[in-house]
Amino acid sequence: MTTAPNIIPDFDSGNPDRTLAIICSKGNLDMAYPGLILANAALGEGITTHLFFTFWGFDMIIKSRMEHLQFSPAGNTALHMPGHDLHIPQAVAPMMTGMATKMLKQQIADIGIPEVPDFLDQIVAAGGHLWGCRLSADMNKLTKDDLRDDVEDIINASDFIEMTDGAQLLFI
Repeated sequence: MTTAPNIIPDFDSGNPDRTLAIICSKGNLDMAYPGLILANAALGEGITTHLFFTFWGFDMIIKSRMEHLQFSPAGNTALHMPGHDLHIPQAVAPMMTGMATKMLKQQIADIGIPEVPDFLDQIVAAGGHLWGCRLSADMNKLTKDDLRDDVEDIINASDFIEMTDGAQLLFI
């Protein structure tokens, strides 16, 4: 049996046309940041960056919801108290959303990371592109007026795939 050779991307190719496409599908506070941090890092490296907000990730760009993202420890078996190895019992996790959200926001602020709306402002100012998902907009009965003003448009998945042809793709 023959095996295919490993494909190792050349991340230092100096390709000025390099593009990163990030699909943001989660609206929890803890799941909002990975895509934003990676988008910010890519823009800092001169990489064209597109963020596509779909399903619950759509909450990150809805004007009425983007300031109210929360973090729920329910179902997160890896959750522990900051600075300790003590895990939070799942039996009490559903009752801790408010406190956990406040703690996570404070931890993020303490290391100088902006809140989600401010982070999106920075990404757009650095040249990042924000796109809303047509399916998610239709499911939630939302229009472009319900979204941040800097969302370029509401597009379908096929349009996003065509627009980002050849890009590195991350699904978060």
